[in-house]
Formats: sequence, C-alpha cells, structure tokens
Amino acid sequence: MGNDKNVKGHLLALTANVMWGLMSPIGKSALQEFSAMSLTTFRMVGAAIAFWLLSLFCKHEQVSRRDMLRIACASLFALVFNQGVFIFGLSLTSPIDASIVTTTLPIITMIVAALYLKEPITNKKILGIVVGAIGALTLILSSQTSGAGSDGLWGDLLCLAAQLSFSIYLTVFKGLTQQYSAVTINKWMFVFASMCYLPFTYHDIAVIDWSTISTPAIWQVLYVVLGGSFVAYICIMTAQRLLRPTVVSMYNYMQPIISSIAAVIMGVGTFGWQKGIAIALVFMGVWIVTQSKAKADMEKAKK
Repeated sequence: MGNDKNVKGHLLALTANVMWGLMSPIGKSALQEFSAMSLTTFRMVGAAIAFWLLSLFCKHEQVSRRDMLRIACASLFALVFNQGVFIFGLSLTSPIDASIVTTTLPIITMIVAALYLKEPITNKKILGIVVGAIGALTLILSSQTSGAGSDGLWGDLLCLAAQLSFSIYLTVFKGLTQQYSAVTINKWMFVFASMCYLPFTYHDIAVIDWSTISTPAIWQVLYVVLGGSFVAYICIMTAQRLLRPTVVSMYNYMQPIISSIAAVIMGVGTFGWQKGIAIALVFMGVWIVTQSKAKADMEKAKK
C-alpha cells in the first residue's frame, strides 16, 4: 500500500513539473499577443473558477477566520508575487533562461528553512548552495552576452525573485496543506489573488481586440490556466502529502529539460553551451543539498 502511494506521488510530482516545464515556452508564445498583466489575470481568475467548480463535487471543508487570513497571506507569496513577477520576468527573458532559474527553488527554500524553521546548515548544504549559485550566475551573465541585453538580465532577476517568494510560501505556510485539501486551499488562494490583480489589470483586458487574437494564442492561454495552474497545483499539493519534500523538490529539475526541448521545437528559444553548463551546475548543487540530513533525521539519529 505504501509503495502504491509512493508511485502515485512520483507520478503526480512528475506530471506537475512537466506541465510547469511547458509553461515557459507556451507562456512566452502567448505573451506575443497578450500583455503580461492580462495573461496573469486570466491565469488567476480562470484557475479560481475551475477550482470553485471542482469544489462543488468535493466534500465541503469549513475554514476558520484565522486560517482564511493565513490562506490570504499564502496567496500573496504563492501566486500574487510568485506568478505575477514570474510572468513579467518571462516577458523580458527567454523561456529556457526562466526555466533554469526555477531550478534554484530548492536551494533558496533551504536557506529560508534554515532562517525560519532553524533547519541545520551542513557542509553539504553550503557546498550545494555555492555550486547552484555559480550555475545561476553563469545563466545571468550569459544573458548579457547572448544578445538578450539588460532586459534579459532583469528578466532573470525577476524570475529569481519569484522563486524566493514561492520558497517563503513553502516554508512559512507548510502547515496549511496538512489541514485542508488541495482544492479548498487553491479555490481560496486563487480568489484572493484575482482580487489583488483585477483592479490593476481590468483596463488591460478591456482594451483587448479579440478579433485580432489568433486561435493558437487562445489555446496557449487555456493551457496556462488549466494545465499550468489548475491541474499542476492539484498534482503538486497531492504529491506533497505522499512524498517527502526533498523528493518532491527533485522533480523541479525536469522543468529546464522539458522547457528547453519544447522551446527549441516551437522556435522561441535557442540552446547554447553556457546554458548547458548552468543546468549541470544547478542540478549538481541541488543534488548535493538533498544529500544532506534534515533536522528530523538528525534528531532521530541522536535518539
């Protein structure tokens, strides 16, 4: 039974990260016809509607006022800052660069966990963080020399800021996923995120001339909403219940591989040797970090 749960958890984590890997090239393509503000709003509102419709077929969960406030705060870090800043970063940089930056998430999360949860920082963690940081710097510096210019650099830094935001969500609001189902948390998080965006993005959406929007662009937006948001968030939150966090985070490294292949096929990205080195260093850094023992493991060893 435990093995079945593991297999299910691995499949769900893999599915979520394949979908997120495709998000960069598909989202980049959609940004040719939609503004970053419009695309982000479609994502928030569309996913909110999808989660509320799904919740009608699920067991109702009563959320306390205190937890509702926590979910509202969680939505700021998981969606408003994370997804909003990421889409803006993606509009300035290449999809491959954006996806490589997302692989720094476990490294950043490790630092936040050390500061907030007092998780021990071992020599392996320090080595892994240094190696991963060199990989991220290689990527950012190659953006300046590959013709992407300062916009590419700012795009990479915004994508990095998005990872910091999500790492704060994973660390500080970890308890919410144990208290409520993925559907309950997501339906409220996406509603709060929509409320944050709509007042500022209504004008962007109102002036869209739908007669000039191509059919592929519509399908790309639908993928961003239903694939990269709705299905992916259900998968990753369910996987978190079934697998250890370090195992779930390992699947994050599928994203640049999937994204790179898709971007080259779609003709919206190129792949150079600098990016190959950056991927290798980030992978190596994260692998070293995940080899180190967690606080709970150390406490068990002492006992």
